[in-house]
Amino acid sequence: MYKPFLILLFFFSYCRINAAPIELVTPHHKVTIVIDKAGSRLDSICAQLLAEDIQRVTGYLPAVIYDLNLAKGNVIIIGTAGSEILSRIKGPSDRSLKGTWERYALRILNNPTKTIQKALVGVFSISEKIGISPWYWWADVHPAVKKQLIIDVKYHTSPSPSVKYRGIFINDEDWGLQPWAAKTFERETGDIGPKTYAKVFELLLRLKANLIWPAMHPSTKPFYSYPGNKKMAADYDIVVGSSHAEPMLRNNVGEWDEKKMGHFNYVTNRQGVYNYWESRVKESSANNVIYTIGMRGVHDSGMEGVKDSKDAIPLLQNIFNDQRGLMQKYIQKDAAEIPQVFTIYKEVLDIYEAGLPVPDDVTLVWPDDNYGYIQRLNSKAEKERHGGSGVYYHASYWGRPHDYLWLSTTHPALIREEMTKAYQAEARNLWVVNAGDIKPGEYNLQLFTDMAYDITPFLKSEYSATHLQNWVAGIFGAGKAPAISGLLWKYYQLAFERKPEFMGWSQTEPTTQTKLTAYNHFYYGDQAQQRVDAYNDIETRAKTIGKTVHSYRRDAYYQLVQYPVTGASLMNKKFLYHDKAGLYAAQSRLSARSYQKLSEDAYKEIVKETDYYNNALAAGKWKYMMSFHPRDLPVYQRPKFDSIPSKTQAQWLVLPEGYKSNDGRRSFTLPKFDAWNRQRYFLDVYLSKAITTTLNISASDDWIKVSADQITLTGEGLKSQHRLWIEIDWTKAPRKVAGGQVIIKDASTQVAITVSANNSPIPLLHNFKGAISSDSYLTINAAGYSAVSNTASAEWKVISQLGSSGKSMETFTDSPAININDTLALRSSAALTYDFYTLKEADANFRIYTLPTHPLNKEYEMRYAVSIDNSPPQLFDIKTFGRSEEWKQNVLSNSAVRSISNKHLTAGKHRITFYLIDPGVILDRIFIDLGNAQDYYGGVSEHL
Repeated sequence: MYKPFLILLFFFSYCRINAAPIELVTPHHKVTIVIDKAGSRLDSICAQLLAEDIQRVTGYLPAVIYDLNLAKGNVIIIGTAGSEILSRIKGPSDRSLKGTWERYALRILNNPTKTIQKALVGVFSISEKIGISPWYWWADVHPAVKKQLIIDVKYHTSPSPSVKYRGIFINDEDWGLQPWAAKTFERETGDIGPKTYAKVFELLLRLKANLIWPAMHPSTKPFYSYPGNKKMAADYDIVVGSSHAEPMLRNNVGEWDEKKMGHFNYVTNRQGVYNYWESRVKESSANNVIYTIGMRGVHDSGMEGVKDSKDAIPLLQNIFNDQRGLMQKYIQKDAAEIPQVFTIYKEVLDIYEAGLPVPDDVTLVWPDDNYGYIQRLNSKAEKERHGGSGVYYHASYWGRPHDYLWLSTTHPALIREEMTKAYQAEARNLWVVNAGDIKPGEYNLQLFTDMAYDITPFLKSEYSATHLQNWVAGIFGAGKAPAISGLLWKYYQLAFERKPEFMGWSQTEPTTQTKLTAYNHFYYGDQAQQRVDAYNDIETRAKTIGKTVHSYRRDAYYQLVQYPVTGASLMNKKFLYHDKAGLYAAQSRLSARSYQKLSEDAYKEIVKETDYYNNALAAGKWKYMMSFHPRDLPVYQRPKFDSIPSKTQAQWLVLPEGYKSNDGRRSFTLPKFDAWNRQRYFLDVYLSKAITTTLNISASDDWIKVSADQITLTGEGLKSQHRLWIEIDWTKAPRKVAGGQVIIKDASTQVAITVSANNSPIPLLHNFKGAISSDSYLTINAAGYSAVSNTASAEWKVISQLGSSGKSMETFTDSPAININDTLALRSSAALTYDFYTLKEADANFRIYTLPTHPLNKEYEMRYAVSIDNSPPQLFDIKTFGRSEEWKQNVLSNSAVRSISNKHLTAGKHRITFYLIDPGVILDRIFIDLGNAQDYYGGVSEHL
């Protein structure tokens, strides 16, 4: 008989008492844990885990007993609402808990029996209070040892969780969890079996989650292959479901044998498929499960036997009827009372949108696009469905356009943005996150489950960074939390611009080879070097802080902080140094060979760090868990070089920032300086031959500042080059457009670099509040708006923590989309305005960057309108379809780009205005090319 899932966490007592401390372990008291003799297996499991938690902190293992009459002194009582043990405790019952979903109460009771002085009712909330992290085992977050343990407990009754079913999908386990379990932790099964799932289920309980979609790749035997798996889920009261590709709790990859059973085709082999589903329903009928209904192909592919959505609809209706009939037959309940989900993933969305009717009691599960952007959510009608809806979200993924299975880098602010949007769209019945191998996704899983349990604080976008800092503080202490959470935030921010796995600019399915990155090495202050510097900074900080972490937490620190930060840094250096090796070789730089070595060294360090993770960390506990080369894709391979420095007659050369030619022997010009942007530009001086030389540097005028007046170059590695920085002393510069030179020379050769600086008085700029262009371009971050004009039903809002600059602007409306053919209505919509000033007349190209979000539901598109200098609004739509090439580039870069070309601008003031049409558009930045800008990748700093 199917048993409805009512209570997961057993922290209940229902008596009136004031907040008070209770002594758990002191010289005077040693706590005892009491559970109901008639209680569930989970009562016993939780009691034992709590006892072990107390032992981890104090060294004392409390006794776990079943007879309240034998208890004396201070006790912890564990029971469920209505249990016999709680009925014997003095005090009124807490009726507010009866019939509710997963609520708990914490109480301290004074003298509840003659022999008990104080009774505390609770389990894992107590563990957290005494310093046990949910990650104590999975990330070796060992607690601080204490001689005595006294905790202060306030009278507390929890609300029900924000989301009913909350859990993880173990997926793509081939390179971590499965080999680790098979070869180290669970050798008796040689697989992910009951012993491993016991640890997974314990983690879920501690994360306040209640649902598992089990591992299902060919490397792992199906969940139901081991009877102990099903029993373990029952013992821990974990709800078992299955992924979008596994209807009726069947693992098609591991359980459907085409040779014996025929094709997985409900048109040609209905009885064979029906029998296959029937046996699993029989087997699972007494368990706590959620059935995935519908049908897809065996290998996460489209359904066999249909040509298109029109063919699929009647077939799926028949499949629904047969599946629900099986449930009613063997569970002996009306199908409407049995938890079921229909996951609208990939091609299933097209079938659903074509008009597929889904039974009203079934939960619709909306997936993201595999890269963190939810494809769509409820319409007004769908919000009213009895079965409600949920979300299937990815923090790890195998597939097109590129996997990200190594490091966990999905930005916390993006997860918060998408999942709060889902919650507000009434998708609250089920949330599942694709957790990959669980490790190294610890923080993303913590964040996801915390949001699912209590969404309230996350409704404010500022809470993203606060949550990370709080999590870090709980593990490494409040004193270290700002520094550690700060470097982790930068880690996520850098990966939001480009994930480590995407740094090869390659793709998969089909697999392409790596190539040069799109970062500019010669303009915008050297984007590539800026990224290397940023990673070097957090890598150095991570290692420095790691040396100060208490010894009992260093294994945890390495797993949660140092390895992911270091790995991401090294992967970026591997590719960016590889870029420099090739590009510098073409410029005859002797240093090209040094960059080859730096690239190779970065690869070797990734191998070394991963070897430490697998073989030395936590005394080898995680052997086989970490792979830095899932699927052996090209991005993970050792770098290859096919170029050596080109030959030149010159012994040394100079190249200014922005220079594109390889001819280094004539005079050059730096980009123009101006007093409003106060730029600094670089000059690269380098050897092309293995000599030693001293060069003198001077400026023609005292208002030109050079970072060095003499340099010595040698043929030793990176000492063969030097980067000079040029700035202007604006207090000394003439009040006009002035010219000068930087001269670099030795005994026989001189190179002069032209400098132009605009210090002309422009009265209109005296009180100007907008952005001011350089001579060649202008960049504006979304939150740097001049004015915002919202309406009663539509608004642009600042989203903190999200976007290239850390803030973005999002459109919100509950109203129907604006009629784009009604210019008056469009101009009356919520508007966002940016004032800017150009220093010269130019034909400008505008590039508008938004995040690649999808329409909120089928009632909307992804449109906004843009007007420049009050011109007629120009409409843009960033909606993408399927796995188009545009969508692929969007998710790889976390940006969707739209352009306005050849817009003639006079020198002077201008204005660009954005009008709201559809909700969910997130504006990130604007780039205006005034004719001289070069290619770039990601965000270009506003400070030129």
